[in-house]
Amino acid sequence: MTATAALDLLFPRACVACDSSMNDGVICGVCWSQLALLPSPRCERCGHPALAPTCAYCAAFPPWVRAVRSVCWIPDTVGGAAVAALKYDGWTAIADAMAVRMARVHWPADVIAERTALVPVPLARTRRRERGYNQAELLAHALAPKLGLPVWDDAVSRDRHTGTQTRLTPSERSTNVHQAFRVSDTVRGRLAGAHLIVVDDVLTTGSTLNATAGALFGAGARIVSYLTFGRARSATD
Repeated sequence: MTATAALDLLFPRACVACDSSMNDGVICGVCWSQLALLPSPRCERCGHPALAPTCAYCAAFPPWVRAVRSVCWIPDTVGGAAVAALKYDGWTAIADAMAVRMARVHWPADVIAERTALVPVPLARTRRRERGYNQAELLAHALAPKLGLPVWDDAVSRDRHTGTQTRLTPSERSTNVHQAFRVSDTVRGRLAGAHLIVVDDVLTTGSTLNATAGALFGAGARIVSYLTFGRARSATD
C-alpha cells in the first residue's frame, strides 16, 4: 500500500466541517480555530458557564461527582462535525485532535492531585460490533499520555443494549440507562478509594455519565469526575 493510500484510509480528502481540501487531518486548522468553546466564567464544579451566583446545573449530578469539564458546545458546526466524524463516519484519527483540546481544560487543584485513572463510558457489545470501536475508549487512550494517567477500560461494562438516547427526554434517558452498567468483582479492589475521570464524547443530560459513575461509586470509587469533548446547549444557553 502506498503512503497516499494509507492516508486515505485514515483521513478524508476534505475538511468534514467546511469541505476545503486537505492533505491530512479530519478538520482543517481554520475550522478548529472557530470551535465554539464554552465561555467563561464557568461553575467550578459542573463546568457550565455561570449565569447566576448559585449554579442551577449542578443538581443534575450526584454528590459523588466532584467536577465536570467539556471543551465546546454541541450542536455547533465544527464541534458537531468532529463528533459525527468520530462517532458515525469512522474517522477515528480525529480522536487525537479532540483529545488535545480535552487535555487543555482547567481542573480544580484537588482533581489534578487526586485523579487516578481514565474510565471510558462503555458501549454495549452489539453497538460496539456495529461500530467497530468505542469512541469514548479512543478518546480516553488518546488522552492518557497527555494527562499521564492510565486507562481502565475494563473497570465498568454495559450489561444491556439501551438503544440510542438521541430522541429521548431527560427522564426517558435516565430510565433507559438505569442499572445498565456493572463493575465486575475482579476490579473492585482497584477502584477502592480512587478518584476516576469518566470520559465520553458528549455530555447531554448527564444520564449516561451518571449511570456509569453510579456503578463505579457503588463498587468502591471514592469520587468521580467527568470529561467530555462536547456539551449540549440547554434552552437558556
